[in-house]
Amino acid sequence: MDSINRNQPEDNHEDLSGHAAVQRIKAVVDKTKTCFFCTEMAKGPSAATRPMSVRKVDDNGHLWFLSADDSSKNQELSESSRVDLFFQGSEHADFLHLHGTASISRDKQRIKELWEPMIKTWFTGGVDDPRITVIRVAPESGYYWDNKHGSLVAGVKMMIGAAVGKTLDDSIEGRLGFR
Repeated sequence: MDSINRNQPEDNHEDLSGHAAVQRIKAVVDKTKTCFFCTEMAKGPSAATRPMSVRKVDDNGHLWFLSADDSSKNQELSESSRVDLFFQGSEHADFLHLHGTASISRDKQRIKELWEPMIKTWFTGGVDDPRITVIRVAPESGYYWDNKHGSLVAGVKMMIGAAVGKTLDDSIEGRLGFR
């Protein structure tokens, strides 16, 4: 066997729950802004996936989106509320997967809170467009992977590791819990 240690050291794993899990979600969303929003398909074993912009992450870790009531996404959510969200940041950092339950509402106050002028691209009637719905995703479980000290340090460690033939892993990963 070669000399590269393929086992992840214990200090590279940290499960997060409660406030720490919410803070991890907020940090990744602040950097990435968008995710791949995956709904279950009622007919067949596959999922439908599309990019979505997260409008807000609240203090409970709920993620908020705006969507059209006539979209395939809303139709799929009416058949199954189970969703997976995948976030990918820069090339060396910020991976997040969340599994949870989505709910749809027409809460006008929430729509106004989440609104910004660029959204008129999809809702030409503005903030009062009758097609706008709010999707709230309540995460139930998740997984994250990141580097501990930022992309610059991780990149330097990768270059040194490649030069000396040794893994200098600067990653951190773990499960996210919300119950």
